[in-house]
Amino acid sequence: MGWLNEGSLILGLIAWILPAVNLARHNKISCKRYAAFTVTSLSACAVSLCFQLFYNDHLVKIEDWSALLDTSHAVALVSALLLVVTMILNVSALFVYFRKES
Repeated sequence: MGWLNEGSLILGLIAWILPAVNLARHNKISCKRYAAFTVTSLSACAVSLCFQLFYNDHLVKIEDWSALLDTSHAVALVSALLLVVTMILNVSALFVYFRKES
């Protein structure tokens, strides 16, 4: 079940990298690509958060209460950070894209 944490980390990084690419290449990315990058970024964030939920569920099923007590606060904070930063990056890319179009 360790792959859930690794997958969550990789998908979280993807969720941040894609809107950063959108921002860096805003003059070169077409409307179709912009939408694909944004949807993929938000989807990667969602799946990353689901992986964390599944991992916590696994810890409950095996009754590893000490692991839950040790990590639950950090997982909650990092999950919130992932969500907030992903949303900020995608909204920033959205503003840049629409400013370019007008």
